[in-house]
Formats: sequence, structure tokens, C-alpha cells
Amino acid sequence: MEASLSMSVFRERAEAQLAELDLLASMFPTELEIVDQLALAELRNQVEVEAEGQTSSSSSSSSAEQLPSSRPHFVINLRLDDDRRAAEGIDFILSCTYPPDYPGVLPELTVRCGQLTRAQRPRLHSDLRAHLARACPGEPCVLPAVEWLRDNLGDLVRASSAAAVAAVAAAPPGDNDHDGEEAFARLWIYSHHIYNASKRKNILEWAQELRLSGFSMPGKPGVVCVEGARDDCEDFWARVKCLTWKRITVRHREDVSLRRGSDADSFRKFDAFREALFDGGRGKRGDLGSLYRFLQEKDCHHVFQAYFGLEGQR
Repeated sequence: MEASLSMSVFRERAEAQLAELDLLASMFPTELEIVDQLALAELRNQVEVEAEGQTSSSSSSSSAEQLPSSRPHFVINLRLDDDRRAAEGIDFILSCTYPPDYPGVLPELTVRCGQLTRAQRPRLHSDLRAHLARACPGEPCVLPAVEWLRDNLGDLVRASSAAAVAAVAAAPPGDNDHDGEEAFARLWIYSHHIYNASKRKNILEWAQELRLSGFSMPGKPGVVCVEGARDDCEDFWARVKCLTWKRITVRHREDVSLRRGSDADSFRKFDAFREALFDGGRGKRGDLGSLYRFLQEKDCHHVFQAYFGLEGQR
């Protein structure tokens, strides 16, 4: 009985997710991009199976064990035509991942806008989530999120621009040497395992899209290193952690401030991003000795202890 109830609730939530996605696709035919097509296909298949009545009381528990292994993830690329910034407009990307309980709970939303400062992003996300919790509890809320961003993002961007102008005006002579300062980062990500083909594909494509170098080691454990502009590394991490994982965390990170004219590429340890296989002939379990030697070649073996709490073996 409990299994039947849980599957019924899941079906209702899955149907609500699919209905919202269909609505968004009709409203944003070119702006909407489904990032994880496999998760969407699994969701549609589960709903169709339930709708056809192919599950019975004897098979409900089996179906419950076959719930989609990943979660629908999509982005909407939008442009805000702000009358007070008509010459350039404001481009932003809303990234969304549906938790299994959505719309019973809020989705995982991330907003990317190059005209916002890094300090403003947490406030934006906090205000957006607070608005959605008040305005549409337990209901599909991606479209309300888009409308809220259209109403409020312009004010934040203008505040960002005004603060930047005020900071430059208030800076003592000679302090403008810091203008254009950027940051380089290297993130070392650890996962209990990386097997899923869709996740492996996403990791490769997102790293390439964001111009990051590094590597991904699938298997058990799963290890990912990305390096490049700090904001791009943070963007990559925001996307990856929204996927369904047994366990995933940033075990170690390295940050370097860059002055104008600095060559960020000189800090890179890797010349591109690729998938590195170190199975040692043992199938899905990674060969940590081979991983250590690979890191040693890149002068990165110091992170081995941060990952595994022990010194590597030569």
C-alpha cells in the first residue's frame, strides 16, 4: 500500500514536471536547452509506464526501485531589455535541476549573469528562493522565477555598476592598478563513484564549454580536477553538484589572484580537459597508484593526501 502510494505521488510530481517543461519549451523554443536528455527520457518513460497501468500491486516495489537515476537539468538563456541600459541589455542564464520531490519542494536554481559581482550572487539566489517559497509553495515555479528575474535583475545590475563607479572615484591615486583583477582557480572534486554515461558526458562538455582544463577519472572513487577562471570553475561546480550523487565534494582548491596583463595559462597544470582511465585492469575500481603517478607528472601529487589521507606510492 505504501509503495503504491509513493508511486502515485511520484507519478503526480513527474507529470507536473513534464507539463512545466512542455510549457517552457513552447514559451522559449530557442532559449530552452535540456542539459540531461537521459534524465528527461527516463522521466517520460516512467510516467508512460504508470499511465498505461503496467504496474500492479505485486510490482510496485520493483518499480519504486527503478525510479530515474538522474534528475532533469535544463537552462534558459534570456536577455533583459532594460530601458535604462538599452544599448547593451542584460544577458542571463537560469539553470534548473528538478529534485525528485519537485514541485513539492523548490528546484535547484542557479542564475548566471556576467554583469553581477560575485558578492551579489548569493543575495540574488536568496531573494529568489524566498520569493518562490512565498509566491508558489508546492507548485511549479520556474516561470514565476523567470518573471521575478525580469522584474528585479535590472536593479541589481544597476547597483553593481553604480558601486563600481563609486569605488573607482573613491580610490586613492595609483590604486587603479587593481582594475581588471581576475582570479585563477583549480578545484579538486571527489565523488564516491562516477559510472553514469550521461554524467561523464556532462562533465566533459561543461568543462570544454567553460574553457577549463584538467581531467576526470571515472570509476570508484571518482576524481575530477578543473582549472581556469575562478568564476568558470565555480559555474562548473554549481552544475555538477546539482546532479544526483551518492557523495560529492570539493576536497581541495587552489586560488590565485591575477593582475591585469597576467597570463592565466601560465598557472595551468593541464593543457586541456580529458577523461583519464586508471582501472589497472580491475574493471571499475580506479588504480590509485596510477593516479598518483599521473598527478606526480603534473606536479600535483600533493593533493593525493587531501583526497585519500595518505601519501601516494611511487
